[in-house]
Amino acid sequence: MRSTVAVVKTCPDTVLEDINRAMALAGVKHHLKKNVPTILKVNITWHFYYPACSTTPWQFDGAVSTLKNLGYGQLIPAQNRTVVINPELGAENNHLTSVLKKHNLKFVYLYRPDTEWIKYRPKARMMVLDKVYRDGIQIPKMFIGKNAIHLPTMKTHVFTTITGAMKNAFGGLLNDNRHWTHSVIHEALVDLLQIQKEIHPGIFCLTDGTIAGDGAGPRLMKPHVKNFILASGDSVAIDAITAKMMGFDPMQLKFLNLAHEKGLGRAKPHEIRIVGADIRSVNFHFKTKDTIASRGQKAIYWGKLKPLEHLLLRTPIVPWSFLASRFYHDFYWYTTHGKKIAETFQQTAWGKLFKSYAR
Repeated sequence: MRSTVAVVKTCPDTVLEDINRAMALAGVKHHLKKNVPTILKVNITWHFYYPACSTTPWQFDGAVSTLKNLGYGQLIPAQNRTVVINPELGAENNHLTSVLKKHNLKFVYLYRPDTEWIKYRPKARMMVLDKVYRDGIQIPKMFIGKNAIHLPTMKTHVFTTITGAMKNAFGGLLNDNRHWTHSVIHEALVDLLQIQKEIHPGIFCLTDGTIAGDGAGPRLMKPHVKNFILASGDSVAIDAITAKMMGFDPMQLKFLNLAHEKGLGRAKPHEIRIVGADIRSVNFHFKTKDTIASRGQKAIYWGKLKPLEHLLLRTPIVPWSFLASRFYHDFYWYTTHGKKIAETFQQTAWGKLFKSYAR
């Protein structure tokens, strides 16, 4: 059976209606069961506001509004932290907290003590996770038996070329030590999709391409206004079409190729049914780009520093890498480049819509 991806052209004045249309075209009612709670896995990639970096307030608002109008009851927005990102500050700076107030919802922060993490034994054969986590794969107990809807943005990534629906699971299903999987990130994403298919009765994805990020993603990017919304019940297919629109061959992205070959979804564009906008001529010609930080990380994961990976990333000296990342991204790059770019974008039509959520 061909997977369906809805692609809808949008603008700030109609984006909520367009999100509703995209989700309907992609058959959200057929992918998410109404008799179970639904987790909304937001993506907070930076605690600063930076265009294309994190789930947008209209994306979050549109998803919640559509689900509520369709009769979905218990909606649970959830987010985890990383060793370098403060998601609570990120939710505030990206105006996601105002959406929570509008819909009378509350974030579940998965790293807090009241969230129980349990060891999970997958039914599917794992490619790498059981080897990375020899003491057991831990996932949030609350995820089991609930629908999941992913809310990524359209952007590049220094390790995986793009970051989308499959990568979005990375920030929810794995705990603080998920950076241990970076050297086998493609296989890890496939393992996580297999786990999702075991624990979630329904999965759906809504990708925001209103502003897309090119270059050294997922943070140090050049944002471009593109005015697209994508939706699908197939995490592989929506990432494949996202990649194709950005200018990449989906089957050349290892995690998509592996997922396709395992039958977890469709990554070959000709096997995917696209509804909504005609995107046959769409090609953003995006390119990935490394930073000082990513070059160092790649040397540890795949290069000359590989023999030192355990020492550098799994011993008491590991905070050096977290501090180096925070200094470079937060105190150098954002101060000298990112803040100016974000302020400039706030003068665009999308920026004005973003500011309207600041309440």
